[in-house]
Amino acid sequence: MNFNDTEIVSSIMKDSGWEVTQNVDEADAILLNTCSVRENAETRIFNRLKHFENKFKKRKDKSIVGVIGCMAERLHEHLLNLQHTVSVVIGPDEYRKLPQMLEQASSGNKGVAVKLSKVETYDDIAPLRTEGVSAWLSIMRGCNNFCAYCVVPYTRGRERSRPLLSIVQEVKGLHEKGFKEITLLGQNVNSYKDEGSKATFDALISEVAEISKSLRVRFTTSHPRDMSDRLIEAVAKYDNICKHIHLPVQSGSNRILKKMNRRYTIEHYLGIIEKIKSSIPNIALTTDIIAGYPDETIEDHQATLDLIKEVQYAGAFMFKYSPREGTKAFAEEDNVTEEVKIERLNEIIQLQNSIAKELNSLDKGSTLEVLVEQPSKRNPNEWMGRTSTNKITVFPNEHKKYSAGDYVNVKIKRTTSATLYGEVVEQ
Repeated sequence: MNFNDTEIVSSIMKDSGWEVTQNVDEADAILLNTCSVRENAETRIFNRLKHFENKFKKRKDKSIVGVIGCMAERLHEHLLNLQHTVSVVIGPDEYRKLPQMLEQASSGNKGVAVKLSKVETYDDIAPLRTEGVSAWLSIMRGCNNFCAYCVVPYTRGRERSRPLLSIVQEVKGLHEKGFKEITLLGQNVNSYKDEGSKATFDALISEVAEISKSLRVRFTTSHPRDMSDRLIEAVAKYDNICKHIHLPVQSGSNRILKKMNRRYTIEHYLGIIEKIKSSIPNIALTTDIIAGYPDETIEDHQATLDLIKEVQYAGAFMFKYSPREGTKAFAEEDNVTEEVKIERLNEIIQLQNSIAKELNSLDKGSTLEVLVEQPSKRNPNEWMGRTSTNKITVFPNEHKKYSAGDYVNVKIKRTTSATLYGEVVEQ
């Protein structure tokens, strides 16, 4: 989501005469696009601001520093009052004001714009994308779910969806420019609804899939409460809709899910999983899990471990709970000790990694279609890409025969919990 917002901001800035630079030392303005979902994300931003403060002490010509995004929305007063380096603070719905506020900042005036909108979707702005293989495309903004631990409804506002036609037109344009993969983004794509046609997400993703059979289509994130049978059917029907669904569960305990205000039970969640697996046998499922939520008992934790074993996730984003000021959960006592949180998180990670390793080992000897993305970071003679199930795959490219954007068939020779390794087979 933030990557897509960065492309929107870059487009707004470019239209106002600014240019993007890859060298921070030559920048007239530095914009930090921020996340507030977890404490660690905000801590990294404060450390970066401290770095800029120390850096500018040695320079006469100081760059304008702006904080944009969710952290700007949540902590705007703190950022302006306590961070002397920061001149501009702009929330996710006020990006159109950036050029004007940077102009004011160049005259020495600080500025803040954090009003949330009920209508802003930036659907008329073409994100500034460099040539590439994959593109992120936001289909909606905001969230209506108000999970007890989550700041998103307070930092990004309520749900509003882009018109279906504008999304389809943007995808067609990206396909014509050579992009091979599109990821449709939303805090909860399952609740997408075009106000004009009343089309829901299953109709949208079907239209996008029909643009070209050679265009891979992904989506994230899905809320279990809103996962429809029609969406499952669409993923099963179209070969170019990737066979990977990210379905955050957060906890395996009904008691904790109720405290989290997730509004589904584990029984409901497992029913969805059963539908998905029966309709799409080769699907890869991933999830989000929070360890150490307030009042979480050892029995609740064990329920999460049992769920992981039962579902057999291909991967997971796993975190220990961190209180977020302004959320309902913040008012609760954070009564699971840090030591216990870490212990439980490590147990979840160890279990999930062992399952992922086992699942990946089943791909040994099989031939999988891989979309080539870029050279491997470890070896320039190897390239990496992803399968339809979103598994990272590495293969040799000694003779520079393959390029980013190619589809290749890779026979898998060995695997780890995170990566598949193989050789290209010509067909």
